[in-house]
Amino acid sequence: MSQAEAWIFGLHAVRAALQRQAQVRELLIDSGRHDARVRELVELAEAQGVAVRRVSGTVLDERAESGRHQGVVACLPPRQTQDEPYLKALLKRLERPPFLLILDEVQDPHNLGACLRTADGAGVDAVITPRDRSAGLNATVRKVASGAAESVPFIQVTNLARTLKWLKAEGIWLIGTAGEADKGLYEADLSGPLGVVMGGEGKGLRRLTREQCDLLVSLPMAGTVESLNVSVATGVTLYEALRQRSGSRTRVSVPN
Repeated sequence: MSQAEAWIFGLHAVRAALQRQAQVRELLIDSGRHDARVRELVELAEAQGVAVRRVSGTVLDERAESGRHQGVVACLPPRQTQDEPYLKALLKRLERPPFLLILDEVQDPHNLGACLRTADGAGVDAVITPRDRSAGLNATVRKVASGAAESVPFIQVTNLARTLKWLKAEGIWLIGTAGEADKGLYEADLSGPLGVVMGGEGKGLRRLTREQCDLLVSLPMAGTVESLNVSVATGVTLYEALRQRSGSRTRVSVPN
């Protein structure tokens, strides 16, 4: 099934889309901006045959749905979300142990976008969410994801507990995060076929999701706060898994 046509906004998100050659259909530029960063985007767009239009800030505000567009908005084709049959086919194609991220009712688009971006960076094969009560791939998600919404398969399933049960039958070890877990993240073996299961904002893992996990782990908390934002916790967990799984095969990136 497909999502509606999306307008992504912001310098970094639009640049990432153009650099990934994500089939940008149209680039809208604030008629008052002529700086080097905008010129770079225009050159990238023109090199790919993308139509570029100079428009007013009002038009950009409408396309960005009140988001902070920085004078740049781009139109992308509908983003294809996938379902259970796609997931089964994906696992059959993989030539390495699967590495999955499962998000249990993450509803904030900013959190979903951040999770997608981290999943891309950590080499996750797919992100899985329940179809109901979870954020979808809207413009805010695609902006925050900075191109990862176009590169990481995004799979929505009807019954998450049933999907988790099937993944376990396929030999995938499911690791859930919970503050009360006795075992710490750094004590767990994350090197084989793996599904990292993260709970939604506020509520954490639902009971049925928790029951399908092979192991619950906690993140070390050395300060006074009780827990981390789900996107931050996801980053910590995925990169510990990446460290264990890939050793020295990774490259170093500077945050931006």
